[in-house]
Amino acid sequence: MTAVYRKIFPAVNAELNFWQKRAGAIPNEELRQQALASIESKRFHCLGGAVYALLSGFRWREAITFIVAYQTISDYLDNLCDRSTSLDPDDFQQLHEAMSDALSRQNPIQNYYALRDEQSDGEYLADLVRTCQRTMRRLDAYDVIGGHVLELERLYSDLQVHKHVKQEERISRLINWYKEEADDSSLFWYEFSAAAGSTLGIFCLVSYALNGMSAELADKIIESYFPFVQGLHILLDYYIDQEEDRVEGDLNFCSYYDNPELMQKRFMYFIEQADHQVQQLPDRRFHEMVHHGLVGLYLGDPKTKKLDGGMTITDNLLQISGYKARFFHWNTKLYHRMTKTRN
Repeated sequence: MTAVYRKIFPAVNAELNFWQKRAGAIPNEELRQQALASIESKRFHCLGGAVYALLSGFRWREAITFIVAYQTISDYLDNLCDRSTSLDPDDFQQLHEAMSDALSRQNPIQNYYALRDEQSDGEYLADLVRTCQRTMRRLDAYDVIGGHVLELERLYSDLQVHKHVKQEERISRLINWYKEEADDSSLFWYEFSAAAGSTLGIFCLVSYALNGMSAELADKIIESYFPFVQGLHILLDYYIDQEEDRVEGDLNFCSYYDNPELMQKRFMYFIEQADHQVQQLPDRRFHEMVHHGLVGLYLGDPKTKKLDGGMTITDNLLQISGYKARFFHWNTKLYHRMTKTRN
């Protein structure tokens, strides 16, 4: 945590400040607003993802540059699909070509806005893609992780397309997609969707690859992170946003559990499975810190107090997650309290 606060977070903020200035210079007003909003409201995504830079050894700055750029693409495109001017799945698919191109070494830059009215972004998205590609070209282990990161990206992009189309089409598309893709019958369709919606596995693979890794380790990371670590990440994210999503009319995966008791039981299952899976990884205590930390961070958000049964679920999940989760929970609550006092 000392390294995170002294090295990682300042470097992340410096990268984000650079991209924020670039976003502010985007010529098209709609694209500029969405780019700026994605950085302002989702900065914590980059801060959280960047802890994986610790796995990169002396190349941790390269990891941060990649993680911030890739997560910024993800958050920006999410805004363009969720809050912008289109409901066209082909448009969403074209936009997300940027995420697969970013994970390649030499894919040419495309017109990612080809199917929407807004076009002029001053090379903002293209330069984010180029930044990620530079990291990919420096990876000696790219051949080891390339297939894995592209598969995780494909699932992520498919999810973004299906969940942002017309409201009446979303559920049927997601259920059909789950039937085509999922080989784990222990998951509900909305849990599989949640697992596809995280970028943590990609950050983990790239960070290790900067420091050298084997094909065996890459396979183990995929087994450990998909579906349970990634699923836990996104389910917690949706859990605290239930009331906001209800008001906005946004799709929320947690709303599909039959009752709060089942939801709590399934969260506990994901925590236990994530615990079990990461035991096969080197630096297992780091990976335990990540997924236990997720529990503490998300459940420390003041929004949990407004949820039906929120305090009970929080207490039970913190108990099963142990002292690491309680540490992050206490720090998160303190952070929100201090922020509220300053405001």
